Amino acid sequence: MDVPDTRRIVLLGKTGAGKSSLANTIFGEEVFALNHTLNSETKQCQAKTKAINGKKVTLIDNPGFFDPGRSEEDMKPELLKCFTECAPGPHAFLIVLKVEKFTEHEKAVVKQMCEHFSEDALTHATIVFTHGDQLPEEMKIEEYIRESDCLSDLVKKCGGRCHIVDNKYWKNNQQDEYRSNNFQVTMLLNTIEKIVTEKDGGYFTNEKLQAVESEIQKEEERIRRSSVNMPQEDIRHTAKSNVCKKQVEKASWTWKNGFVGLAVITGLLATVTAVLMKVLYYQKQK
Repeated sequence: MDVPDTRRIVLLGKTGAGKSSLANTIFGEEVFALNHTLNSETKQCQAKTKAINGKKVTLIDNPGFFDPGRSEEDMKPELLKCFTECAPGPHAFLIVLKVEKFTEHEKAVVKQMCEHFSEDALTHATIVFTHGDQLPEEMKIEEYIRESDCLSDLVKKCGGRCHIVDNKYWKNNQQDEYRSNNFQVTMLLNTIEKIVTEKDGGYFTNEKLQAVESEIQKEEERIRRSSVNMPQEDIRHTAKSNVCKKQVEKASWTWKNGFVGLAVITGLLATVTAVLMKVLYYQKQK
């Protein structure tokens, strides 16, 4: 059952956009692990919960969609974990972009988001720009967006919602309120609350997320019967972990079967080809 005072927020963006740092900025402390390497920001889906302004906020930080060192099969367990962590559905998506040229990579992030969730997910989305120190002096992010037709179109699809932070330089800015993470995070959380209000307290969901939630609830009931004294929060956490593990195993087994099937077909084709070659050879000999 959904908890009214819980907000589930999914962070999406390409590798190096600053998703984990943004999550830490929102929480006001170093909760999410950072991996400062050349090719990677976050290798695994991370989900953390903290109370903010009387509400439980769960941030789900996902691996970059475009890590060149990871295959689609390697990413699949993380996507399944994302679905499990945000079931029955996220209240908001944060599409994280750097203050820099809007390239095909950024466009592809949005495309993949719509493929994994749906186009309707954009009605729950907010664009959050990082590296705010790159924003020209005296310029606000809305002005920056107007300089790019692609960005303007994306923000329009997201209901005009956009914010900017600087995880490194705007931590204790007292002179300029706009260039302050405290100010921007407050505005961001207000935007998320506005989305929830506009959706009558609802969240984004689809058949996949509903199916995952159904499995979680069945697992919760099983755990509840076997562990009578376990707190509900622990039951929920254990149920999600178990369901995620089962889904990953199922996906892995499906992929392996598909691979084996492909190998069998390939082997049969090779055998048939060899037989045909022999037949043609003997016909020529005659």
